[in-house]
Amino acid sequence: MTTLVDSSVLLDVLAASPWREWSEQQLSEAAEQGDLAINQIVYAEVAVGFTSRQRLERTLQGAGFVRAGLPWAAGWLVARAFREYRDQGGSRATPLPDFFIGAHAAAAGLALLTRDPRRVRTYFPEVALIAPD
Repeated sequence: MTTLVDSSVLLDVLAASPWREWSEQQLSEAAEQGDLAINQIVYAEVAVGFTSRQRLERTLQGAGFVRAGLPWAAGWLVARAFREYRDQGGSRATPLPDFFIGAHAAAAGLALLTRDPRRVRTYFPEVALIAPD
């Protein structure tokens, strides 16, 4: 199965966070099960920490990530989830990209490796999550 990797996990590894060991272990286990993928949102969130696109590309290429484009169906799922979130009193300040990762996984039938599963569990319960307990 292909696993979509959230930026939280990549940033753990790249920035040597306290979660680095957990994230590296989960990446390794997911890679044994199939491809590891990123999308444009993850790419942009990770790119913030790089000084050049070439360096970012070398880092991602060396890790072997598949580039998975956002399916159009994810846009609809994002809109529905965000509307539900707002109807339940959620903050307008929460950016839509937070919903795009879960929607992408749901629309494409991907597993999702993330350290922040809260919104995915709530709004995309069909997504197979790899996340801390």
